[in-house]
Amino acid sequence: GDGIQTFNISTVSAFVAAAAGAKVAKHGGRSVSSTCGSADVLEALGVNVNLSPEQVANSVNQVGLGFMFAPNHHSAMKHAAPIRRELGIRTLFNLLGPLTNPANAKRQVMGVFSPDLTAKLAHVLKQLGSEHVMVVCGADGMDEISFTGDTHVAELKNGEVHEYTVNPTQFGLDLHDLSS
Repeated sequence: GDGIQTFNISTVSAFVAAAAGAKVAKHGGRSVSSTCGSADVLEALGVNVNLSPEQVANSVNQVGLGFMFAPNHHSAMKHAAPIRRELGIRTLFNLLGPLTNPANAKRQVMGVFSPDLTAKLAHVLKQLGSEHVMVVCGADGMDEISFTGDTHVAELKNGEVHEYTVNPTQFGLDLHDLSS
């Protein structure tokens, strides 16, 4: 969560990526420091988020998408959830969750709440065995690719981390206000 209270686009993006043929193992939980967590979105759509690792793997293999509900896959971290919810602010757990993806994903997009963290976390993911990673932070503080302006990207590819920015206008898209 970035504290900006925007729509949970990463969960919707997982559906789009899977529909385009990617194998997606989405990892997440309920809202703690954002309006809506991945589990909240999926449950609102009628999805059972309480799947075993085997069931998630079957889902990824059969339909290209599976959701790993963090409390089911990280038993120790579930004890931090009530405290995180009570605090209602970003903590170290906002970074630990994505870094401990139980699918051991070698390729991923990870959003962070500070541009200062993008390259650092790309290097951490390299040390954890990732092959191709994009760690992103919108200039507006979004922990995802921003529609309001520039997004800082640290990309791990071929063993090297390169930093650059992207902007919606580079892809023929209009910029939008956070209030829209």
